[in-house]
Amino acid sequence: MLYPEQQRANNGNLCFNWFDAEDIRRGGGEAQSIRSMIATMVRDVAIDPDRIYVTGLSAGGAMAAVMLATYPELFAAGAIIAGLPYGTATSMSQALDRMRGRGLPADSALAALVDAAAPAGGRVPRVSVWHGDADATVVPANADAIVAQWRGVHGLAYAPDEVEQVEGHAHRLWRDAQGRAAVEEYRIRGLGHGTPLATTGADGLGQPGPHMLEAGISSTLHSAAFFGLIERPSARAAAARAKPKPASPRPHPWSHSPGRSQVGDMINGALRAAGLLR
Repeated sequence: MLYPEQQRANNGNLCFNWFDAEDIRRGGGEAQSIRSMIATMVRDVAIDPDRIYVTGLSAGGAMAAVMLATYPELFAAGAIIAGLPYGTATSMSQALDRMRGRGLPADSALAALVDAAAPAGGRVPRVSVWHGDADATVVPANADAIVAQWRGVHGLAYAPDEVEQVEGHAHRLWRDAQGRAAVEEYRIRGLGHGTPLATTGADGLGQPGPHMLEAGISSTLHSAAFFGLIERPSARAAAARAKPKPASPRPHPWSHSPGRSQVGDMINGALRAAGLLR
């Protein structure tokens, strides 16, 4: 496992600079730094270079999208949780607009951003997209845009090949010409801004906390299954879990204190969560 970590000198909130043009291009900035970390791991540890995966939440999800776009040859697949599509923001003001779902490009333009990020002809990573339908920090329109971006890159049809409910949440799947799962999306009912957890039952995993939210479904287990690392959580284990329900209400980390503006606190909190405010 490799855990790239931001430095406070680069971002006061220790978030990756997913909205900085110099940090999201092939051959430079933070994208190149993470790529170098991966190369070191491949060199020093006995791992299969054809089975490397990337995932992240929020700004980390946006940076996972950056890595998949700029260095597709490195990754077999990735999971983007409450993130944003690659290349749609190159300034702080644009980033805030995109988080709110404003100014997102058309589907064809979204795919073109990824196509232009790396040399053509290489591997195209498979992508799993996770987003809460109650996310007010990075609105769900971004999940739609991520799906459209990678459908376009894979050359897939608009309509999914499969639509189902998985542990009480909407799941859509697109397969490539070889029948492999190429793009999937989980839209988590009632979930705010965070990673979906299922902490109880046979496959219970994790502990709720800030941006780690009980949702009755584990994005960790399902993403690992999508990557091909484990079997998909069984129907038996899923049935043993408590009935899925919306994420438990809890104060946001930026909840307003007496005498302060709630609206102002919400805006500042959203900015901090995305790494836009020190």
